[in-house]
Amino acid sequence: MSTHTARPSIESARRDAAHFIDGAFTQGATGKSWENHCPLDNSVIGHVPEAGKAEVDAAVTAARAALDGPWGELTVAQRTDMLAAVANEITNRFDDFLAAECLDTGKPYGTASHIDIPRGAANFKMFAETVKNISTETFILDTPDGANALNYGLRRPKGVIAVISPWNLPLLLMTWKVGPALACGNTVVVKPSEETPLTATLLGEVMNKVGVPKGVYNVVHGFGPNSAGEFLTQHPLVNGITFTGETRTGEAIMKQAAVGLRQVSFELGGKNPALVFADCDLDKAVEGTLRSAFANCGQVCLGTERIYVERPIFEAFVARLKAGVEGLRLGRPEEPSTTMGPLVSMEHREKVLSYYKAAVDEGATVVTGGGVPDMPGDLAQGAWVEPTIWTGLGDDARVVNEEIFGPCCHIRPFDTEEEAIRLANSTRYGLAAAVWTENLARAHRVAGKLDVGICWVNSWFLRDLRTAFGGSKQSGIGREGGVHSLEFYTELSNVCIKL
Repeated sequence: MSTHTARPSIESARRDAAHFIDGAFTQGATGKSWENHCPLDNSVIGHVPEAGKAEVDAAVTAARAALDGPWGELTVAQRTDMLAAVANEITNRFDDFLAAECLDTGKPYGTASHIDIPRGAANFKMFAETVKNISTETFILDTPDGANALNYGLRRPKGVIAVISPWNLPLLLMTWKVGPALACGNTVVVKPSEETPLTATLLGEVMNKVGVPKGVYNVVHGFGPNSAGEFLTQHPLVNGITFTGETRTGEAIMKQAAVGLRQVSFELGGKNPALVFADCDLDKAVEGTLRSAFANCGQVCLGTERIYVERPIFEAFVARLKAGVEGLRLGRPEEPSTTMGPLVSMEHREKVLSYYKAAVDEGATVVTGGGVPDMPGDLAQGAWVEPTIWTGLGDDARVVNEEIFGPCCHIRPFDTEEEAIRLANSTRYGLAAAVWTENLARAHRVAGKLDVGICWVNSWFLRDLRTAFGGSKQSGIGREGGVHSLEFYTELSNVCIKL
């Protein structure tokens, strides 16, 4: 957690974005661009160039050349020292990254300065240390002729990695992929979300400042179909594809990756449950669920949209969560009192508001929220919605089953542990869950029965970056974190020497 207290003006981050290819910034040759809008007030931040096939090919070709050239010639120690320097330079330019991230997303400084920017830097240091300290297997084999054979494993970089990152935590989730990819000796071509292009572009300046060879880190901007995303995933020199985003988009990328048999690593959608048992610490459960359902305006892949509360404490929990939600303060990122920003875009706001309407149409009781807040001045033009709680819906309701990705949740009572587990698992997703109980045996028992990639007990978003992270069912393929990231970003070779 950062101790940084400066609050730079987000106005300093207004600029046009650019591709970063082979160590140089360029607007490309397509002549196509789009306006990047700030979700706070829908004002224009600047313009973003759209990459065509030529720009994507130039980026991938540069990445391949760096892999075969200067980057591939570095020792592990040299490479990881350079990545530590990248992390330090992100910290040195903390204010620049903070302003850019908050301008693109509208999130409060209090959130980005404690989570997004520090984690963006930490991802490089952590994976550099992991690569330096991880071992591979070694075996001695007795052969029929009485000799021995020594077998040992070698990890080699996979090659050129396509990194397609989301808009909700732009720097954090992009470096969560770029950090281990580069630590393992790969090179990357990043396509950030079209909604949040600034910090991925800014990282190019950091790479040049610390002397990362040209072509190791590249950025191309664009959209998905018939744009930079599709051109990148189709490129024959791309050896692996890592993506965080919607399940539907992951399915489309997987089809592209099948041509040439490229491996994929996906962290996809979720409809995450929280199970609140009557034996919980109610103060902690309410506080934790307030975070898990409403942090980052609900735009967190690990966030809680389904809350199941044991009946004896149901009414008390609903009342206390309602009070917590109504204590949230919507406002500009720089204001110390702000605890919630807007959604990422006006388009996403329309999606979330359509679910707000659907909930009412299906008979929900609106405990709080459910509409658009009155915002002062220019903020009235921004992508704001009210944080919202519903009760009273059936298990087949749309807002109970479909990922909304907004500041909202539905709360339903349950009567038995078995019922709670059944309700939690009744989804096509399987990303994360939270369990609130002071019963140690129940904590272990329930956590082991939930079909999720990560289960928090009496906490939420408490991350040890060495542990496996990813989803089951339609929430993803593969795992990231610690050695698990190395499994994707390297090819493991066995060397057998007869002694």
